[in-house]
Amino acid sequence: MPVPTIFYLFEHGPPQWLRDRAVPLALALAALTLLYLVKRYAAGQTYATTKLMHGKVVLMTGATSGVGAEVAFELARRGAQLVLLTHAPVADPFVIEFVQELRDRSGNQLIYAEHVDLASLHSIRQFTTAWIDNAPPRRLDMIILCASTMTPPGGARREVDGSGGIEEMWMVNYLANFHLLGILSPAIRAQPFDREVRVVVATCSSYIGAPSLREELRPETWTAGRAYGRSKLALTVFGLAFQKHLDAYQRPDEMPMTARVVFADPGLCRTPGTLRWLTRGSLTGLVLYGLGYLVPWLLLKSASGGAQSLLYAAMESDLARKTGGRLVKECSEVDFARAEVRDEEVAKKLWEESDALIEQTEKAQAKRRAQQKATEDSKEERKREEEQVKEIESLMAAVKKGKKQQKAKESEKQGGKARRRVK
Repeated sequence: MPVPTIFYLFEHGPPQWLRDRAVPLALALAALTLLYLVKRYAAGQTYATTKLMHGKVVLMTGATSGVGAEVAFELARRGAQLVLLTHAPVADPFVIEFVQELRDRSGNQLIYAEHVDLASLHSIRQFTTAWIDNAPPRRLDMIILCASTMTPPGGARREVDGSGGIEEMWMVNYLANFHLLGILSPAIRAQPFDREVRVVVATCSSYIGAPSLREELRPETWTAGRAYGRSKLALTVFGLAFQKHLDAYQRPDEMPMTARVVFADPGLCRTPGTLRWLTRGSLTGLVLYGLGYLVPWLLLKSASGGAQSLLYAAMESDLARKTGGRLVKECSEVDFARAEVRDEEVAKKLWEESDALIEQTEKAQAKRRAQQKATEDSKEERKREEEQVKEIESLMAAVKKGKKQQKAKESEKQGGKARRRVK
């Protein structure tokens, strides 16, 4: 019984076995308390809101794994209509299963997938031009850019196939988003005045120590970490420039623009991308990660914890009363830690060079596709001609065979008549 036990402890003190082990138990309790405090601090802030998203149309990249998957689930659970832009084709079994599972978990059937390969400028253009080619303009409330890729430390520089030498992280982390938002810009500007459109851009603190955009990253100085940070820096510079681009638009109804770009830093999380980075993409690294899993479990956020800042950027009502171009970290607004992100000359140079690179690459890719189509058409034509020749040859063979059979029958008839005359 609790009351007699408490009075007994006050009168006689703790039992002897507890006194004998007081120091080890106190140290163990202190250690557990410290681990709890470290874990609680590393888990980050939680965004608590009851806001619903019914009727909102949201485009998302990177929504099939990690932080993006958690954001997609929370938005779907609140009723948003999600259009997931996936690297794999829509008919891929993984995509089909993921979408169906998300529908079942959230109870929301308004979840769809569209094939958009962020490593392909042509794939991005196909989707975006189809999206904006609609009258009246399609509803669009939010674009969330979570997709990202990183080469493990010590990894070799990888170029996107058929891109003319564009490095993979520069393409997926920056140039694809530049191309996507550039073409979707008319769809964003065409939304009614009373509809706030948010462009949520996932970023990270790697942009702080990245090489400057004023200078080109040469192959001899290229490393995976420098290239990744530079791609995030470029994305940040472009996002702020895109906000100015939206603000400068004069609406036909002469109302102010209500589209806002909001950056969100999820922090260090236990996601597939971080796992690949920590393990250096090797089996040995994966084994070591498993053996020392307590360390990342203690110091890194879960994917759900990392999603909180993005959810804040996507749903916080207070942001609707402020200008765009803000950075959210740990569910609160912070300032950018690098002055270069607001340098207009850097932004202008980056925008012009990106436009020129995309134009040059798309022209080269279009020419290559035309050559491939011509080659395929030529092959198909030769195949049809060969089939026609084979068909004619088989027909002629059949005619010859029929004539031979007819001659044989006539010979038999003549031989039979000759035999009857002899008799």
